[in-house]
Amino acid sequence: MGFVTMGTFAVTSEAVQGAMIQMLSHGLVSGALFLCVGVLYDRLHTHEITRFGGLIERTPAYAFVFMVFTLAAIGLPGTSGFVGEFLILLGTFKVSTIECTLAATALFLGPAYMLYLYRRVIFGTITRADLRGILDLSPREKAVFAPLLVLVLWMGLYPSSFLRPIQVSVDHLVRQVTAATDAAGLRRASLP
Repeated sequence: MGFVTMGTFAVTSEAVQGAMIQMLSHGLVSGALFLCVGVLYDRLHTHEITRFGGLIERTPAYAFVFMVFTLAAIGLPGTSGFVGEFLILLGTFKVSTIECTLAATALFLGPAYMLYLYRRVIFGTITRADLRGILDLSPREKAVFAPLLVLVLWMGLYPSSFLRPIQVSVDHLVRQVTAATDAAGLRRASLP
């Protein structure tokens, strides 16, 4: 959510649009990831990462769903997470190249953790007896995940259908803030 704050305070059309898309994406993806955790908790009644490993052998559909949402969370191109982050960085670059560069380098920490989590839970070998009997996604769970998958991929592959409706409002907001800032005699805050 730091990217959303950065995009909002950059006050460029691209950055504000990116912040709005990032908020939508974060709501979808984080909600979906919580559902993924809920699926495992429903079956094993634990949140301990160390209890899992090797789930791909028994739950390939779950592994796929969890993978798509993990990749969307880290901003892989083609997913909703990429569009927002890219627009925020693009818009922030116009205001401050240093701030943009620092934010871009921070993009390595989140993916490192998320990919470690995914590898730890999904890959490896099953070492616990209770995991050998774990069931894959039920039809009801697939029906819950399907619209979330479609939205995450739709936002990533066809972002203009989400950006076009907000373009006029964002441009109006940016003009108002810029005019108010200029009228008050304030210069845009930017790092050297």
